[in-house]
Amino acid sequence: MEKVVKLDNWGYEVTTSSQACISAINAYYHQVLSYGREKHVILEAVAHDKDCTLANILASHFLHSSDPSKASFFLDSAKSNLEQATLYERLVFDAVSYLISKDRDDDVAYELHAKLLKEFPRDLVSLKRAQVLCFITGRPDLSLSLVHQVLPQNKGESFIYGMLSFPSLELGRMKEAEEAAKRGFEINKQDSWAHHALCHIYQYECRFKEAVEFMEECSPSWSSCSSFMLTHNWWHVALCYLEGNGPMNRVLEIYDHHIWRELDQPDAVAAEVYLNAAGLLLRLCVRGEMDIIGDRLKILAEYLTDKDFEDDEKEATKAVYAYGSGNDRHGLEILGPDFDAHSFKLIGASDEQLDVFNEVWYIMLLNAGEAIKAIEVFERRIEKRQGFAFLWRLLESAYKLAKMPEEATIANEKARALECAYFQ
Repeated sequence: MEKVVKLDNWGYEVTTSSQACISAINAYYHQVLSYGREKHVILEAVAHDKDCTLANILASHFLHSSDPSKASFFLDSAKSNLEQATLYERLVFDAVSYLISKDRDDDVAYELHAKLLKEFPRDLVSLKRAQVLCFITGRPDLSLSLVHQVLPQNKGESFIYGMLSFPSLELGRMKEAEEAAKRGFEINKQDSWAHHALCHIYQYECRFKEAVEFMEECSPSWSSCSSFMLTHNWWHVALCYLEGNGPMNRVLEIYDHHIWRELDQPDAVAAEVYLNAAGLLLRLCVRGEMDIIGDRLKILAEYLTDKDFEDDEKEATKAVYAYGSGNDRHGLEILGPDFDAHSFKLIGASDEQLDVFNEVWYIMLLNAGEAIKAIEVFERRIEKRQGFAFLWRLLESAYKLAKMPEEATIANEKARALECAYFQ
């Protein structure tokens, strides 16, 4: 039987006689890149052509966490049709099947994606998969390298610039990151990943009001986003209000109406909501705002169950528990004298997500009476984020602890000025 091929959205050959299969694959591409909540559309591709290798391997990847049995079935189907598959499909199969295999080597998984993208650089979904791998392994340098590798073939394409911006900002290249995110936004005003990257930059540079105005203007387009992207973008907005000393009722309103309320949606992914809910409540706890949290933390805790943790996750969890139990000295022993939460990148979190562990460490330093160490740490951090009032308040407390009243007064004045600078 003669092989029939059709072209996908990238212009690459796929073995199928079904245009409906190709349309569903293209729809899946869009859902992945837009962080949509309808990625299940890839199952329609398999329904239209059960023998399509590309449709089957993408369906396997989509289901490998939520339904391993079905994922295995689609993997076997993809494998059984490899002989009829195009080179593009075979390289996607090699990269994805290894990525979802047990006991994978992350370096090999990366190299297989790099090989695929060298041959087929317009495949932005494979680039996105590779970037997620780089993110959870703490390698923004490799992520950025891959984007630069395929950028010449994708200039002007929607989504590529948000994908360029994020690893750039993770590497501290804020000017390049901002230019890329703004370029992505110019091309596609609904690119939630470009919104996210630009908010990261504004937040890091203490441009809090600019951040919330931009994000709230973009927020209507997030209704079609996945639970993660929707609640995570709102988490950033809430954090900008919090760090800019904005109205606390707005922070809680975002938690109640834009993060926790996502659980009311029939297709919500609860774990993704809990991640952002917990991240925001922990920030409030560190700032001594337990009273305004009310029952929110208790309600969240009732939904969480034990899980297996990686070593870094165990360390962070034990330290937070020690902090919450008032055992600050033990928490400091766990984290060590030169702790930096950014060394926890392997747990798969951005610098802003990890910063809460730095803040826990800061408070424990003060509570344990480590004034000189605290002053050294806070002064170093303020050099990078001079517009962050919370750091100046911490520095003021450290100076007072060290019996340095003049310095404490200066820090107090700086903090007071910043607390009125953004939202008053």
